[in-house]
Amino acid sequence: MNVLVILTAILFISMICIGGKEGARSFVAVFINFAVLFLTILFMADPNVDPILLTIIACIIISCTNLFYINQVNKKTTIAFLSTIITTSILILMIVIITEKAMIQGFGEEEAGELDAFSLYIGVDFVKIGASMIIMSTIGAITDVAISITSPMREIVLHNPEISRKALFKSGISIGKDILGSTTNTLFFAFFGGYLGLLIWFKDLSYSFGDIVNSKVFSAEMITILFGGIGVALVIPITSCITAYFILNTRNTKKLMK
Repeated sequence: MNVLVILTAILFISMICIGGKEGARSFVAVFINFAVLFLTILFMADPNVDPILLTIIACIIISCTNLFYINQVNKKTTIAFLSTIITTSILILMIVIITEKAMIQGFGEEEAGELDAFSLYIGVDFVKIGASMIIMSTIGAITDVAISITSPMREIVLHNPEISRKALFKSGISIGKDILGSTTNTLFFAFFGGYLGLLIWFKDLSYSFGDIVNSKVFSAEMITILFGGIGVALVIPITSCITAYFILNTRNTKKLMK
């Protein structure tokens, strides 16, 4: 407990020193998002609640917190929020279909030993729970990339007011290309960092490569990473297109009013 308090204090001081007021809001946002996730999990235990609908509501709240609370309500955060919602909506349909077809819901046999003392008949649709887990895993990366593209595109317009919509869109894509590789690798290494113990266990149990790839635990995590990568790839052109359209439309409107 003391270690958690010390690390939290170090994080808070670091964010305040580097980020100032935005750093303080970011620190508070972490706990807001934690509270949203915690409440989402509690409500998911109710068989009468649709986990996917609940997850969509939670993702909207998380997106609002990460964009509007931290960076305040302005044109770039509004565009980033719209891009996030569009990208997530496209992903949701794919996630629900793939989760059901891949049969990755529920627990793998590697986890069965820890669950022997519990009943799995809890009246919850594990297919929807699995889909909800993947949706939750992608929302953070999508929101981060959306604001990371919108913000520099807005700066480009401020420093080059005469830029064309096509050139601005290409600039957004160029920015997105630099973000794509690093963000996808971050998702990939986060998996290996979180499941390093499981991978070592696979080796100790003499799992073949085929056994590892076909295990439910490994497949579920890899599908989550792949959907995260797909979401990041999709949000780049979507955000670039929306930003180029709305920002330049605003610029043209201001010219007509003068």
